[in-house]
Amino acid sequence: MPHVLSVRELTKSYPGHGSFFAVDHISFDLKKGEILGLLGPNGSGKTTTIQMLLGILSLTSGSITYFGKDFSSNRSEILNSVSFASTYLSLPWVLAVAENLEIVGLLYGLNKKESRKRYALLLEQFGIIEMLDRRVSSLSAGQVTRLMLVKAFFIDPKIILLDEPTASLDPDISQEICKFILEQREKIGLSILFTSHKMDEVAEVCDRAIFLKEGRIVADDIPERLARSVSQFRLRLVILDGMKRTVALAQSNSLTYKIDHRSIEVAMEEKQIPSFLNALGKAEIVYTGIQIEEPSLEDYFLTLAKKKVLRKKT
Repeated sequence: MPHVLSVRELTKSYPGHGSFFAVDHISFDLKKGEILGLLGPNGSGKTTTIQMLLGILSLTSGSITYFGKDFSSNRSEILNSVSFASTYLSLPWVLAVAENLEIVGLLYGLNKKESRKRYALLLEQFGIIEMLDRRVSSLSAGQVTRLMLVKAFFIDPKIILLDEPTASLDPDISQEICKFILEQREKIGLSILFTSHKMDEVAEVCDRAIFLKEGRIVADDIPERLARSVSQFRLRLVILDGMKRTVALAQSNSLTYKIDHRSIEVAMEEKQIPSFLNALGKAEIVYTGIQIEEPSLEDYFLTLAKKKVLRKKT
């Protein structure tokens, strides 16, 4: 698939004692129809990167290319095909929802009739159509978040930058938003850069994930492989009879385990689970409440947060 966005050696530094690098020579590509997670702890450089991708913040060095065109030379043309939504921003509060969306539509070359036709469908889908004539100031945080998503999608962009789009939403609404995002990708081949602190959501939605730490990319892979790189499957059992024999089996296979009263949790590779359960049966160990927990992106995130970043001298 062709790249719709290419970032090369993108850097944002601030002068001062020793110079601070908010974004430190990062490079990545976004393919057509791809949902790419841009992840990392607070202060890792995610927001700064997005601001440079939108032209809000000037870059110190490096390059940004959309659709094969240099962003710095074609900013206005490119931004006609790029939109943005963030939980942490809102539209002007004194205007009604309809007024705000009509203005956005005009900025993207849509007349009021065409804008209303498009955004009304999304307002209905997101459950806030009744807010059409109300001021934004009267909306709840969750309703504002959904409004920002309507703003981002109704203009029919080719690329959307989503900054924690479900952070203030209830779980059921978050699930609907994730489903909607995946549907849009399938329908129109939409490309999305997606930031979130909800790792289960990232694993569900994103094709690939980039992790930033202290302004540098420290990982770039599919969520499943990242999760398995730092953690094993966890097999949990309630032992009714044979705890000592269970521990002996874990030790004989060099497996890490934890005991909590009558429960035991054993860490192992996926391929080891069937043979371990078979060994429990042969040893006549009686157990119940079996649970198998896969390695998660949350495990990776927590491991990443503890690691220090090695910097090259420049």
